[in-house]
Amino acid sequence: MIRPSATGRYPFYVSVELRELLDRVARFLNDRGVVAYLVGGFVRDGFLGRHTNDVDLVVSTPALPLARELALSLGGHFVSLHQEHQVARVVVTTGEDALGKLKVWHLDLATAAGDIEQDLARRDFTINAVAIGLGGGEPVDLVGGLADLERRCVRAVSPGVFRDDAARLLRAVRLAAELGFQVEESAAAFIRAEAHLLAGVAGERLREELMRLLSVPVAAPGVRSMDRLGLLSHLLPEMDAARGVEQPKEHHWDVFHHSLETVAAADFLMGEADGFPAWAREDFPWPPEAADRMNEGVAGFPRRALFKLACLLHDVAKPQTKALQPDGRTRFLGHPHLGAQMSLHALGRLRFSRREAETVSAMITHHLRPTQMSQGDIPTRRAIFRFLRDTGEVADDVLYLSLADHLASRGPELILEGWRYHTRVVAHVLQQRLLQEAAPPTRLLTGHDIMAAFGIEPGPWVGRLLEIVEEAKAAGEVSTRKQALALVRKELGE
Repeated sequence: MIRPSATGRYPFYVSVELRELLDRVARFLNDRGVVAYLVGGFVRDGFLGRHTNDVDLVVSTPALPLARELALSLGGHFVSLHQEHQVARVVVTTGEDALGKLKVWHLDLATAAGDIEQDLARRDFTINAVAIGLGGGEPVDLVGGLADLERRCVRAVSPGVFRDDAARLLRAVRLAAELGFQVEESAAAFIRAEAHLLAGVAGERLREELMRLLSVPVAAPGVRSMDRLGLLSHLLPEMDAARGVEQPKEHHWDVFHHSLETVAAADFLMGEADGFPAWAREDFPWPPEAADRMNEGVAGFPRRALFKLACLLHDVAKPQTKALQPDGRTRFLGHPHLGAQMSLHALGRLRFSRREAETVSAMITHHLRPTQMSQGDIPTRRAIFRFLRDTGEVADDVLYLSLADHLASRGPELILEGWRYHTRVVAHVLQQRLLQEAAPPTRLLTGHDIMAAFGIEPGPWVGRLLEIVEEAKAAGEVSTRKQALALVRKELGE
């Protein structure tokens, strides 16, 4: 686990560039008689061989004025992170990477809580409670953090860490998900006992932890862990009603577990996890540009995090809409639209931005559309036009959500023929979208053309007529101005 050092000063690898930066920081602090230690995630990730541009330091004097001076000395930028607890950030750039992007380092300085031993004793998890003197030396490990790194487990430093800061309840699960670790048994027991404390955590902090968990390539184990530890019920109580709600025989899981498995299916579709028949990937349309899109940033997190959140919540309204139909089948009529409303409420409580909440809501609203565009055949151009018009920027997300939903419905009983048809539909719609985007944006008629030709006053009806013309054009029914005018004349009954 312990990585060799490039210089012998640090017990893990530190690049030449970072070592030079740390040396400059050390000289600055030494000149002022400040004692400093490298701590937290920087040390943890160093021992794990994980690259990070975030350097955590504890210092023996008030951090804010010190960080302000350090920023000036390094030619960086000062950011105050927490006035009361004396936490600040110095942002420094050092040249360019192989892609020509500036290398940005975040040096986070915090005032030590007493000496280093006292400071480490107040930290959250043992793997975050290892320190190394700035400039190198032997690790300070009072609580067995290095052993827990070897064991690959997240263990609380003390029983009171969750009462001191209830956000740590989620952080334990998130950290385990990010590192591929397990929450240690005693920590898991503490979390179960204290899960109710999440009610007192600010929505912004809950959102941060949830989104970081959903951002990891394989998120489903973390989501399942949240449920096993009693956290999911406090984080998203809207989902509790789905527990034990049975579905038609085509479904392998009840509504609640189907929702969890849809996140697992998303992991699988993106090529990051197993858990479903291996052959299901053979016909799956997951081009490189789809992966690139899922990695795009949305409000500071990759888009895949919002996508997996929609996977988790897509059937949240099924319990409220469950009904037995005259034909004897159980149906959940209207659950996408009600679920979209419920998700807006839940994400508002967790302080998601309006854009984030509406993006997830739109995915949920339309998640059944891909399977409703046709019955046993490839969708028509008209159906595809309407789908793309209604879904807008979440069109691709909805298509992929429908596939994850399909996998999580059938589970191990997935039928090859039905899956291949579904993937063929998705591939065709994606291809048509690309063709539409590549085509020059020409319009057969404008609103002024319609008003002038038919003596119509401005109003919503003009927009509706333009929409009819565009839909007919997409369907290949009209291709000239003359044909478009004839279609409008027909719609007007002339």
